[in-house]
Amino acid sequence: MQQTIAPHGGILINRVASPEQSANFFSQKVHLKTISLSQRALSDLEMIAIGGFSPLTGFMDEADYDSVVETMHLASGPVWSIPITLPVSTALADTLELGETLALLTPHGAWVGVLELTGKFTYDKTREAAKVYRTTDEKHPGVKVIYDQGEVNLAGPVWLFERKPHPEFPSYQVDPAASRAAFVAKGWKTVVGFQTRNPIHRAHEYIQKCALETVDGLFLHPLVGATKEDDIPADVRMRCYEVLLERYYPQNRVILAILPAAMRYAGPREAIFHSLIRKNYGCTHFIVGRDHAGVGDYYGTYDAQYIFDEFSPEELGIRPMMFEHAFYCKLTQGMATPKTSPSAKEDRIHLSGTKVREMLRRGETPPPEFSRPEVAKILIEAMQPKG
Repeated sequence: MQQTIAPHGGILINRVASPEQSANFFSQKVHLKTISLSQRALSDLEMIAIGGFSPLTGFMDEADYDSVVETMHLASGPVWSIPITLPVSTALADTLELGETLALLTPHGAWVGVLELTGKFTYDKTREAAKVYRTTDEKHPGVKVIYDQGEVNLAGPVWLFERKPHPEFPSYQVDPAASRAAFVAKGWKTVVGFQTRNPIHRAHEYIQKCALETVDGLFLHPLVGATKEDDIPADVRMRCYEVLLERYYPQNRVILAILPAAMRYAGPREAIFHSLIRKNYGCTHFIVGRDHAGVGDYYGTYDAQYIFDEFSPEELGIRPMMFEHAFYCKLTQGMATPKTSPSAKEDRIHLSGTKVREMLRRGETPPPEFSRPEVAKILIEAMQPKG
């Protein structure tokens, strides 16, 4: 029987409680202390439970946290580049005893899971910012989250009570066990994952199709967890992906599914993080383009590609596919990169995200060399002032 790539750490974690476990926890509800999760922590709980963060079974203890911050490895050895923590205030932490089971609540107060408290520790926010985000500037959205959060991290295994359908995109909720089964059913031995938090423009389409020339399938995997306020909303992005796949991609070689994780905007470290997540979903390859998971001018254009050189292929277990900045080349009359086009800068059509957003707000359609007209139409309608 065909097998997919092994999950990170060798075992696909499942921390979704059985009905019997959930009933047992609910019977203890009146005796449990509660922790209210941020939107990011809620996403992290979900990703741990479904195996997207394998081999993690809960929020990190101090040994794993320190090892990840300093070395990009878990204390037990596997590569891991982003701390997965549950920060709370000192005042709240002081009321908690190791060994307690804590009720985890959504930001709206619904009970969604439990944490079996095995540790609590203080940490240096500035060190985490400098190491993980390569900056201590509070204007960086990821750094700001660290500075605004609690001073003590809670550690321990978690359970999610129930895997509920996504409220907006239930038909695209494909968890790691399901994506792996789908790849096997389609006979895909090699699958390339593509991370996105933005609508796909022609440059993205080009590099996806270049990758698709060499593998069996494309796993188009947009992130729908918490993002910056000025990012395009997930529902708008999903409509763009749908129209693109319907008209411009081979139907039998692409799977569109949502990733319920939150963005960190950690640039290079997040590129490693995103690749390991796709490995858990069953991908054998992962596309890394220019400024992956970047924001502002905090990272060099290709820093997210260079970081892969710090790990051996065996450590990562998933193969990065590196692409330079793609553009429409007027000289060759097609999409290209500096690797394939002899053109000068004046012969290349590529627009900044800022310039495109300005055009869309004015109701102007970007040139077809940059964006498919169907996608531009959806974005123009979405960005007009609501009256």
